[in-house]
Amino acid sequence: MSASETVKLKTRSQVKKSLLEGAWNLPNLLTLGRILLIPFFILLFADPTVTGSILAATVFGIAALTDWLDGFLARRRGEVTTLGRLLDPIADKLLVVAGLVMLVQYKRVGIWVAIAMIAREVGITGIRAIAAADGIIVSAGDLGKTKVVLQIIGIIMLVLYGAVTIPFVDLLMVGNGILYMALLFSLVSGGKYLIEIIPKLHRS
Repeated sequence: MSASETVKLKTRSQVKKSLLEGAWNLPNLLTLGRILLIPFFILLFADPTVTGSILAATVFGIAALTDWLDGFLARRRGEVTTLGRLLDPIADKLLVVAGLVMLVQYKRVGIWVAIAMIAREVGITGIRAIAAADGIIVSAGDLGKTKVVLQIIGIIMLVLYGAVTIPFVDLLMVGNGILYMALLFSLVSGGKYLIEIIPKLHRS
């Protein structure tokens, strides 16, 4: 075995140890819980009746709330971990992608908007995985967090379209408008992430 191969193996071992260190704390379990709620959202929204849509939006909202809660608890309890920093944005992306796919099925969001958002999420997630393999973890920035909030609000409004009536508010139009804003933030934050991560990958 060459010296370079030995160094690489040690690096991988250190990365694995870093990821598992303190992994099963409350914030990380909340993040995993967010992922586990996704199938329930899909099942409820598979039949978009009034009741099904309201319940689906509620589950989606609860899942989204854990995004704020896990971060708050991790900082408050001093339990910010490498795994949590990696898993949290992935959980957000899975939740958003599930919502977009269901909304496209019911023609409540333009397919090109969904494709652009999903392509961005898949691409960034892939790069995060490559970076994580080399021990490089970059937390989501303010632009990315704003993007997620806009996506969640827009998706919830579109899930509730036809099930809830709000005076003087067209949920379909407003929800899509918010998703257009989210798309802008998505592209800008994705570009910013690439600018930050590519030099680090080259150095590694």
